[in-house]
Amino acid sequence: MTIIDLSIPVHPEMLHWGRRPTYEMVEEITDTSPSEVSRWLIGAHTGTHVDAPSHFVPGGTTVDSLPLSHTVGLARVLDLRHVEKEITDADLIAAGAEGATRVLFKTRNSTDALTRNEKSATWVGLGPSGAQWLVDHGVVFAANDYMTMEAPDHTVEWPTHVILCNAGVVILENANLAETEPGDYYLVCQPVPFEGREAAPAPTLLLPAETANVV
Repeated sequence: MTIIDLSIPVHPEMLHWGRRPTYEMVEEITDTSPSEVSRWLIGAHTGTHVDAPSHFVPGGTTVDSLPLSHTVGLARVLDLRHVEKEITDADLIAAGAEGATRVLFKTRNSTDALTRNEKSATWVGLGPSGAQWLVDHGVVFAANDYMTMEAPDHTVEWPTHVILCNAGVVILENANLAETEPGDYYLVCQPVPFEGREAAPAPTLLLPAETANVV
């Protein structure tokens, strides 16, 4: 069975929207100490992570209360590598999103913007028309291969996040899809259950779609 890990490594020099993670060694293996222990200072939006509805909706569902039915199940990776900046409703339809309830956007980010340690001047994100299309067609989970789902021209009012969060759609950001072919898979995404919080790191795997027949 081929299992694809979409998670990006977490380290102090990584791509990050705000403050990068840091760590200190609490214990190190020595002649008198048998183990190594580290302590990390890390943001909820670090690395491959989930945004819960409460990220933009007061009183919305928090990351520890997300339904597993949203983050585990059949999913479709869409080939959107031709999109220059903003994924529209027309792009989603052309890429074959109809009928899917969980979607992941494979864009040029996976081999470009996502590979850098600094924020890119431009990247590919989901536009408001695309976000509304997802909501109207019953999508419950959407993933992008950059540190934000939002398209570059909308990072003031964040309309895509507002649309998706108000509809209860789970957002996964920083998903590395470089080695993933477009098509159907079985998704397993398990956010760290930070109680009452708006986001959390979320290790994410894609398994063969036929896994759905044995779980």
